[in-house]
Amino acid sequence: MERTLSIIKPDGVKRGLIGEVVRMLEQNNLEIVAMKMLHMTKQQAEGFYAVHRERPFFQSLTDFMSSGPAIVMVLQGENVIARYRELMGATNYKEAAEGTIRKAFATDIEQNVVHGSDAPETAAFEISYFFSQLEIL
Repeated sequence: MERTLSIIKPDGVKRGLIGEVVRMLEQNNLEIVAMKMLHMTKQQAEGFYAVHRERPFFQSLTDFMSSGPAIVMVLQGENVIARYRELMGATNYKEAAEGTIRKAFATDIEQNVVHGSDAPETAAFEISYFFSQLEIL
């Protein structure tokens, strides 16, 4: 069984999309094995996105991710990383396929409702950033 991190970003929480996103996860047989709401500090957001520190969007991304509450979840299942990334849709919501979370709900390339790990190594780091083993069923 593979695991991945999912985040409903502050724009999704603010717009009341938690239930809609969770519904889409469950309808696509993505098992949620941990979930919590948190409000990252700027420093926590910078630590989480440290891999992007040299990118031009780093400051705006970390400002956004620390701007309000987010929902972090651990998803589990066969090929869950690839399956969740397909369900999320392209980072640029204008290029996202029909039926994806970003096509349905995103309004901006950065404020695009959800985040998901892109590889097993990334997933391991991201999951451990927010969850202890005791919090994962």
